[in-house]
Amino acid sequence: MIATARRMAMCLLAGLSFAALAQEPPPLSHDVTGADTEYRVKQGDSLTAIGARFGLEPKLLARQNGLSANARLHPGQPLHVHPPHIVPAVLDDGLLINLPQRMLFNFSQGKLVSAYPVGLGKPSWPTPQGDFRIVNRQTNKPWLVPKSIQEEMRREGKTVLEEVPPGPDNPLGRHWLGLNLWGYGIHGTIAPASIYHFQSHGCIRLHPDDIAELFEQVRVGTPGRLIYQPVLLAVIEDGRILLEVHRDIYKQGIDPARTVRDLAEAHGLSPSIDWPKVDAVIAAQDGLAEEVGHLPGNGSKGPP
Repeated sequence: MIATARRMAMCLLAGLSFAALAQEPPPLSHDVTGADTEYRVKQGDSLTAIGARFGLEPKLLARQNGLSANARLHPGQPLHVHPPHIVPAVLDDGLLINLPQRMLFNFSQGKLVSAYPVGLGKPSWPTPQGDFRIVNRQTNKPWLVPKSIQEEMRREGKTVLEEVPPGPDNPLGRHWLGLNLWGYGIHGTIAPASIYHFQSHGCIRLHPDDIAELFEQVRVGTPGRLIYQPVLLAVIEDGRILLEVHRDIYKQGIDPARTVRDLAEAHGLSPSIDWPKVDAVIAAQDGLAEEVGHLPGNGSKGPP
């Protein structure tokens, strides 16, 4: 039975579906990340690939630029990218990964060092929740294909592989950060457009450039936490109240309207919130920070 559980936990990889941790209302946040960017389209780019790079749904990237969802892009074409995300107020040091948000945050002494969009486990093979530590750092790691993935390959009529050596066909990419959650890791990918989607077998994928950067920022022993927080409410320095709502991708039964109201009441924010705006953000579930009010005596300084 233990061997079976191990096989099903293996990354990209892992088939074990972890039970959701009990969730209290999330804490109030105070920071937002994701600066506006002017991007020039490169050969082979698509709305999906560019959105994956910045942590933005392709339909929103199209809307921000007055394009249709299936628009064809041209090299050199300018695009405005607006991907604001609320930083969860949970961790002081180490890595924080918010699963519904599809974002990884790296903290040191209470300050945000870096933030990256990530690819996570599909609903049938969810990424687990809970605390972890980095237990190894490896470059050019071969992929030892777990039995559960081999069985999936067989069912889908694909060539069944037992091991994939380092190189252009290895789905782990060049950098691997192994977790003490057996078989799981944070790694690169040979499919960058899969970032900011739920397509893996449980592991955490980063764009090759992002994982190379993160690899140099962490060491063996770095702590981390995987949380499930689809609703984030923040009051930032200029007094604006921001709300970010994501799909309940793993069906944890979280009620976003109740979560927002509980948070607002707990922190005395209800009179300062535009509740019709809250309803619109909840209905859209676009996954971007939106202004839904501001504190008295604080002027808004524009969009997040």
